[in-house]
Amino acid sequence: MSRYDPAITEARWQKAWDAAGAFTARRDETRQKYYVLEMFPYPSGRIHMGHVRNYTMGDVVARYKSSCGFSVLHPMGWDAFGMPAENAAMERGGHPKEWTYGNIAVMRDQMKPLGLSIDWSREFATCDPEYYGQQQSMFIDFMEKGLVYRKNAVVNWDPIDMTVLANEQVIDGKGWRSGAVVERRELTQWFFRISDFAGELLEALDGLNDWPEKVRLMQANWIGKSRGLQFAFDTLGAPEGFDRLEVYTTRPDTLMGASFAAISPDHPLAKALETGDAKVAEFVAECRRIGTSEEALEKAEKKGLDTGIRVRHPFDPEWELPVYIANFILMDYGTGAIFGCPAHDQRDFDFATKYSLPIPPVFVAEGAEEAALTEAFVPMKSERVRFVRGFAGGQVQTGEEAVNAAIEACEARGVGRGVTNYRLRDWGISRQRYWGCPIPVVHCADCGVVAEKKENLPVRLPDDVTFDKPGNPLDRHPTWAATACPSCGKPARRETDTMDTFVDSSWYYARFTSPRAATPTDAADVDYWMNVDQYIGGIEHAILHLLYSRFFARAMQICGHLPEKAIEPFNALFTQGMVTHETYATRGADGRPVWQLPEDVVREDAGARLKDGTPVEVGPSIKMSKSKKNVVDPMDIITRYGADTARWFVMSDSPPERDVEWTASGADATHKHLSRVWRLAHEVTTRGAGNPAQDEALLKAMHKTIAEVTAGIEGFAFNKAVAKLYEFTNTFSKSDASAEAKRVAMLTMAQLMSPMVPHLAEDIWSMLGGAGLVAQAPWPKADPAMLVEDTVTLPIQINGKRRAEIVVPKDMPPAEVEKIALADDAVIKFLAGQPVKKLIVVPGRIVNVVV
Repeated sequence: MSRYDPAITEARWQKAWDAAGAFTARRDETRQKYYVLEMFPYPSGRIHMGHVRNYTMGDVVARYKSSCGFSVLHPMGWDAFGMPAENAAMERGGHPKEWTYGNIAVMRDQMKPLGLSIDWSREFATCDPEYYGQQQSMFIDFMEKGLVYRKNAVVNWDPIDMTVLANEQVIDGKGWRSGAVVERRELTQWFFRISDFAGELLEALDGLNDWPEKVRLMQANWIGKSRGLQFAFDTLGAPEGFDRLEVYTTRPDTLMGASFAAISPDHPLAKALETGDAKVAEFVAECRRIGTSEEALEKAEKKGLDTGIRVRHPFDPEWELPVYIANFILMDYGTGAIFGCPAHDQRDFDFATKYSLPIPPVFVAEGAEEAALTEAFVPMKSERVRFVRGFAGGQVQTGEEAVNAAIEACEARGVGRGVTNYRLRDWGISRQRYWGCPIPVVHCADCGVVAEKKENLPVRLPDDVTFDKPGNPLDRHPTWAATACPSCGKPARRETDTMDTFVDSSWYYARFTSPRAATPTDAADVDYWMNVDQYIGGIEHAILHLLYSRFFARAMQICGHLPEKAIEPFNALFTQGMVTHETYATRGADGRPVWQLPEDVVREDAGARLKDGTPVEVGPSIKMSKSKKNVVDPMDIITRYGADTARWFVMSDSPPERDVEWTASGADATHKHLSRVWRLAHEVTTRGAGNPAQDEALLKAMHKTIAEVTAGIEGFAFNKAVAKLYEFTNTFSKSDASAEAKRVAMLTMAQLMSPMVPHLAEDIWSMLGGAGLVAQAPWPKADPAMLVEDTVTLPIQINGKRRAEIVVPKDMPPAEVEKIALADDAVIKFLAGQPVKKLIVVPGRIVNVVV
């Protein structure tokens, strides 16, 4: 073969790797292990360039670690349960299983041509009964350890689809698919006790030194530790049993600025009132038509209903506050009741203004006087303010100091106690849908809720379901739910709720260590392979997926499925940037943009047009999106250029944590560079003897490149590693070293390029007679002696501007450097006979000439 032809060679090398078992993970106690894992994909139907970038990053690490002698685990699976499959069944007919497994087959066939060093023998999908059966087994273990429970909870209910919706599925108060107004409904739900681990999950973040700081901060904010005061108001006019109203506040220093109290529509007091008051019932029903998320409540217009009940201020029995039911208060944070301090909380200010309530300030800016407020004064807790009433009257304190002082004062007077609370709520996992992991419990009239026997697992989903009616098909299946009680043997009914799909992805990293085990994990395998040494994925999963995975690791450890060292499952985390592309649009008859695919657009110096000449508007480069049609199909790139071009491009253009813009010109330039490297390698096999006097310079450059590429890969600076390989290619092309030196240098080049462009590397390795496969060759080591620089490059500045550079021995005396600098052709040409007024040599750094 006389030219670079990836269409022929890439498939050949992939077969060679498979035949050699090059990427089969083996538990080898004599070797150090390395576990690299990318967040597994949802099988939506086709891979995109974001997948290419994500998995190429993991592949670079996996191939590099393997060549360094590690026993590497680099697996792949599919996050396969979820609503999209059910929606497809409803919209197109068919079955979620067929849709899901069909998409998996397509995506697997698209991923394999990328040449990823994945151990495909460990592949699984979370919808495989073998996988979710082990998940059911762990659910039962969690029940036995008290880590899972059942209770009534307020949820988002879609009255058309008849299912619970996650907060993210409620858009502008309506179901994302049905468009129906969502209701807040109380249902019996299953929960994991993640809140019991809130403090531990928060504290452990400090030890995750190889996680991005922004991710640790996002998790800390989500867990939301706060120190506050819990106390109770005495009530006046409340129904029997509600003589006290418990309140939790993080700002007890503002208690003397209270002007009202308010409760959630789901508070027990509100429920008691609605049973006998039509006006309350109507208002509560209106409140329940808002989503349950904090964001939904924040965006909604703030509304309240005066219940007629009053509470006494704990420091003044004559000071009474009205009690409202308010639509912006969540029942599952604190106690579901608050006091409002409108002077220092904008939400409370808006509420008090709307209902003409007093707005007494508690503090003012340091140096300011008390005055009527037009908006809430909400300084940062670190700011110093002057208190005009309350526990610190007349004093200047920071908010933090004032809160602590207020808690101490309240405790001293018997008004409540200091409490540490967390924003993190228990994890509700119940979903009223079919395509998910069945919850393995049975409801028996005599025994209550009973866990299924493990020997009866997996509780499989029935295949004969229909989606012609809204709601959960499991509820209306004629036989599936009917079963015998595992305890007494009498007729009973299966739980028809399935698990939140976040459960499926919260332990897959552990299952990969022994994917065919008859238990969730195998002790020897999980002890060898865990933890994940390098985890890679998008920032969009920085909170829930990672938090749930961290909880699951702790729960699995408690149940004996993970060793103690795996309580934090991911040693290092990397969040990659997105792949972006320009957007292209024409205008429709209504003036709205009509998005166009990149392959249909012709780019010109004057702008862009469609192939038929229609002008095209060029928009900004944004994340590739099917809706904007600014997508590039990886398969088209592989067909046109080969997989290595796609891999090299996404590694080379920008730091991996930043977005990378895909351009046709960039892809073309990448392909030309790889073709050039192939030609240089081919020339080594046909060239003459060369000049041995240049060998040392080439080999020194080679060893320097080894050191720099190694550092780039180790430091996740893949773009820097690629830049050094570009530099070495240029050095190599200019060298006239001996044939043997050039062969050694090019073989080393193949090894260094192998993690990024493994197919081309194998071409070169084979062409030049390398032993075996480069994928299995040991990583080259830089010779420290060859890294010592004998010469130094000195820039020459003339009147402050760089005009030339010279290469001189590192220890050359300044007087000799001056002579060489003044004899340089570029310097002589620029000076043009002008006398030199001053010449300064800064050893090892620069030569300054003043004329």
